[in-house]
Amino acid sequence: MDSESGSQLVWSENLKAYEEDLARLMDAGGPFSEVVEGYSDRPMQLEMAQAIARAIVRCETFVAEAGTGTGKTFAYLVPALMWGGKVIISTGTRNLQDQLFFRDIPTVRKALASPVTVALLKGRSNYVCRLHLARAAEYGRLETKADTRYLREIVRFADMTDTGDKSDLPTVPETASVWNLVTSTKENCPGTECPHYQDCFVMKARRSAQQADVVVVNHHLFFADVVLKDTGVAELLPTANTVIFDEAHQLPDTATTFFGQFVSTGQIHELCRDTQVEGLSQARDGADWVALVGRLDKATKDLRLTLPEGMNRMAVHQIAKREAFMAALEAFREALEELNRALTEQAQRSELLEVCRARSEQTGVFVRKWLALAKGEEKTEDVLWVETFGLSLQLHLTPLSIADVFNKQREGTPRAWIFTSATLAIKQDFSYFSSRMGLMEAESKTWPSPFDYGENAMLYVPQNMPQPMSPQYSDAVVEAALPLIEASGGGAFILCTTLRAVDRISTRLREIFREREWPFPLFVQGESGKTDLLERFRKSGNGVLVGSQSFWEGVDVRGKALSLVIVDKLPFAPPDDPVLAARIRALEKEGGNGFMDFQLPEAIMSLKQGAGRLIRDERDRGVLMICDTRLVSKPYGRRIWQSLPPFARTRDEAVACGFFRDGDRNRTV
Repeated sequence: MDSESGSQLVWSENLKAYEEDLARLMDAGGPFSEVVEGYSDRPMQLEMAQAIARAIVRCETFVAEAGTGTGKTFAYLVPALMWGGKVIISTGTRNLQDQLFFRDIPTVRKALASPVTVALLKGRSNYVCRLHLARAAEYGRLETKADTRYLREIVRFADMTDTGDKSDLPTVPETASVWNLVTSTKENCPGTECPHYQDCFVMKARRSAQQADVVVVNHHLFFADVVLKDTGVAELLPTANTVIFDEAHQLPDTATTFFGQFVSTGQIHELCRDTQVEGLSQARDGADWVALVGRLDKATKDLRLTLPEGMNRMAVHQIAKREAFMAALEAFREALEELNRALTEQAQRSELLEVCRARSEQTGVFVRKWLALAKGEEKTEDVLWVETFGLSLQLHLTPLSIADVFNKQREGTPRAWIFTSATLAIKQDFSYFSSRMGLMEAESKTWPSPFDYGENAMLYVPQNMPQPMSPQYSDAVVEAALPLIEASGGGAFILCTTLRAVDRISTRLREIFREREWPFPLFVQGESGKTDLLERFRKSGNGVLVGSQSFWEGVDVRGKALSLVIVDKLPFAPPDDPVLAARIRALEKEGGNGFMDFQLPEAIMSLKQGAGRLIRDERDRGVLMICDTRLVSKPYGRRIWQSLPPFARTRDEAVACGFFRDGDRNRTV
């Protein structure tokens, strides 16, 4: 037997033993039964864990869809921790990071009696910066009394904390504007030149991550590092043998954001603020800092005023002919370059002036490139567009596809790449997700939810609804939803596709609840933070929550507190979105169908997320009401509902209401 065959035999024997160990450990009578209350056999969880184990051993890429209740977190944690080596786990949000770090990994580690070390790594904006904190405390001019009070609390916190993580200071809201003054960005961090470098909370977190066996990050952090090399992940990757992406359905959009480039008016205002403070402090005689900053600040505001009010997304061809915008952009570029010249002359006088110079120069390079592309002086395959908010504006340059760029990140050192989520496939077909991420050669598999949807859940599509584009559509949604809300006794989510619909539907519900004296508390997105709204919704037990995109995923409400999920429209992205429109044009140029190959799969993914809010454990029961009759009237509707879990289905309002009132099990297909 040659050496290659021999090593293959040993490898196979090790893999077999590995899978047998997994079966023993995850058995109902195994160690997990001692640390997890109510732990039981989950055959699909074990099957998924063994498939991931094979990918880890072989250093392969594996894409796994696991329906709600499969137990996907343990299915990837157990084989990853058993196999050992460096493991990077990236998930969708900071809340999910905390859940993994504080709950899930400690549970698995205890069950396995594993000595692995674990680190939680967040982006630098989550950690207090001692340098900027000292400057803010010295400068002392804050916009509100609340910020002044918060600043004093942060100063005390910085003297006591080991981590500097702002989530450890709950008395200062994460949304407080003072955090922008006491945290750093890549642009305003002086790095090793900082007098606090050795005691830096960001560097301390990165050193901890370097030494840990398992590092928990989020997708924004991972891709920010790929592009900016500013999060510490790049230093971890060379030594990692396993990279796991949970909530992987978010990756295409997250990666697109970071592989693209943008400049915002907010960044310019921060540059102006930092330059004026440091210029007056360290180089007062070097330039008229107030005048220079004032001109750039005014040019920034003037640029925003050339475009419509409110939130808008516009492709370059929609605005390039606006003479006022192009003239204002030229004036903005000139003011930025004037400031950059002064900073270049004075940069040697302090580390932070040099940081400001680098920021202004980098911004200037981007603005000149954007202008040249807008005028047609240069060519690009990327999408050139502008996004406006209330008082701010962003110039974007976004790639049409991130597949090739991401594939380059996976080249080099062999390692396992695991992608998992509850929503990655369309009727068990992974080609849409895989093509967007460049994973067409990857093995993939789906494990359906073990919950009995046919018995415990119903999909209801009301009859006689107007067309979704009708001006009266939101009012019709309310009228159709009222009988279901009454029958369920509240406990409802109303998931909307636009903020306008959130406003209209919540306004009508408030009026009707008052008129009818219905006892259902109403919770509306925007009236308070997401975490606070969800906590109060859960405690109410009979609330009605109206929300948009942020409530379609990452929300877990179990039991009777949520037994009705109402979706106002099929979540098709607006066709005038500049990036979407450009992708559709490119797809159709290659012979594809923009709607069937892009818009429809994207809508199915989003709808699967929204539908996933309803049944969270085996005891849950409820109705998913989709008000958009295109689900049954259009040929593509079948593809949509066949991608959802196997709900019982009805179009009869009485049957849907009866599901709540008397447990009627009649089903209409």
